[in-house]
Amino acid sequence: MMDDKALISAAFAVRENAYTPYSHFKVGAALLGKSGKVYLGCNIENASFSPTICAERAALAQAVSGGEREFVAIAIVGSLEHQKNTLPTSPCGVCRQALFEFGGNALRVILAKSEEDYQVCTLGDLLPLGFGPQNIEP
Repeated sequence: MMDDKALISAAFAVRENAYTPYSHFKVGAALLGKSGKVYLGCNIENASFSPTICAERAALAQAVSGGEREFVAIAIVGSLEHQKNTLPTSPCGVCRQALFEFGGNALRVILAKSEEDYQVCTLGDLLPLGFGPQNIEP
């Protein structure tokens, strides 16, 4: 199983591919599937803003498209272009909800400034009382 530092490193690497001509805030995400496979995503902005895709949802889309449905951890890194991370980058509300669908409360969320400086929480910490499949099952 991949450790936190390796997952963070993968998130930093994919962050370099981010397309951010408007905000200049690049985000990379590395999503660890229960299978042990890692899925990468970066943010992709759009001039009309609504179609912008966050890194977390890009990784999730890649994973689900590949058949993975259960996840154990996600590492997220972000910063302005050409600047060092000064704060952890947390997933937005939409990404929290999307991740909850497949990871639930227990999904480990690693918010990193570097491979050595990071904090770990759960998706349940970030999305208390999350709405998921269990809320609509008969």
